[in-house]
Amino acid sequence: MTSTEASLDGSPYQQYLYAYPHKTSYRPLRPRPSLAEVWRAEPREALFLYLHVPFCEMRCGFCNLFTRAHAPQEQVTAYLRQLRRQAEQVADALGGDAGYARAAFGGGTPTYLTAGELTELFDIATGTVGARLPGVPLSVETSPATATPDRLAVLAAHGTTRVSIGVQSFLDVEARAAGRPQRCTEVETALAAIRQARIPVLNIDLIYGIDGQNAGTWQESLDAALAWQPEELYLYPLYVRPLTGLGRRAHDRADWDAQRLALYRQAVETLGAAGYRQESMRQFRRRDVPVPDGPDYCCQDDGMVGLGCGARSYTTGLHYSFDYAVSVSQVRAVLDDYLARPADDFRYAEVGFHLDDAEQRRRWLLTSLLRVDGVDADAYRARFGCPPTDDFPQLGRLVERGWATNGGLRLTAAGLARSDAIGPWLTSAQIRAAMTGFVLR
Repeated sequence: MTSTEASLDGSPYQQYLYAYPHKTSYRPLRPRPSLAEVWRAEPREALFLYLHVPFCEMRCGFCNLFTRAHAPQEQVTAYLRQLRRQAEQVADALGGDAGYARAAFGGGTPTYLTAGELTELFDIATGTVGARLPGVPLSVETSPATATPDRLAVLAAHGTTRVSIGVQSFLDVEARAAGRPQRCTEVETALAAIRQARIPVLNIDLIYGIDGQNAGTWQESLDAALAWQPEELYLYPLYVRPLTGLGRRAHDRADWDAQRLALYRQAVETLGAAGYRQESMRQFRRRDVPVPDGPDYCCQDDGMVGLGCGARSYTTGLHYSFDYAVSVSQVRAVLDDYLARPADDFRYAEVGFHLDDAEQRRRWLLTSLLRVDGVDADAYRARFGCPPTDDFPQLGRLVERGWATNGGLRLTAAGLARSDAIGPWLTSAQIRAAMTGFVLR
């Protein structure tokens, strides 16, 4: 394998590589493969189940996720009905031996649904798909406005093990600057309700790099979050992306990279002193919190089944989903198309990317390297028959820069800080070209 053409010398904030390949590299699959054929030879005993709810009470200024704000009630009802139809077809295609080791409800904001609608969502996951809830680790995303006691009671009753709430900032002025109008009092009420529900893991999302934010105000948000002793925190550098609310504003700050890097380092120091272990550039877990107990699951080797309009699924050689959009009008168009589909359409993969052997190796590397523990060379060799450094000799350049150790298989603190540059640097030329050719809409 040859080195990619991307540079390590630019901004440390190029792209958040939360999945590989990115959905902007997906293209329509023609002919559409049947899910029965896609999954026929795949191990199915330890899958990840993801249910996507594409609704929010508001669209945050930084958000480029597939979601609709203020959806009419009749569309929410129709969505749940269609989601069940899709679940029925997917469950039939996978067969009765499919088992789920992890589950997540995301979006959007799943708790945009009422308590009764959340109960229906759980029935789809358990009664239609067959996930054991309670029984396996389940994470659900929420927001300050929707983390209400009645909704949280439904989550707790069905064994939810983790609730993630997007706070972003505990300062009202910063929340507004990030395009998330909310009040700290509302945030505190929601956090109290989550703690009252006794869900084992609370995760708080915060953002750094907001206009007007400085070391002092960032410390205020960190301290306010730590006062709740969350089991996890996710810290995100602000990105201003096309077609988002912030993307429509002028945003030209020469010192932005340096500011975000300084705020990141401040957070690493603060959370380390408070007893948190860093798991990745973004994830921090309280040291006394054990890893969630449940069946073994490995994201590098085990598949994912995504249900809903914005969900992705993946097998060893195919990642697939429905169409992707960001703008309000195009999200609504994709959502309308999903709701209008006949049930039989859900027996096929619609849009996706076929991963050849080289891309499978690259994905395995990336999903490991950007974590604190790094790449398990023995596991890589067992899967692919050679050491990862044979396939990726360019990792030595990370060692030369002081960004990695162990032959480039484990990032240093300085390397973790540059995860959003290292991920794009290791993205293949094929994937990068497909992403560049995607018309964002």
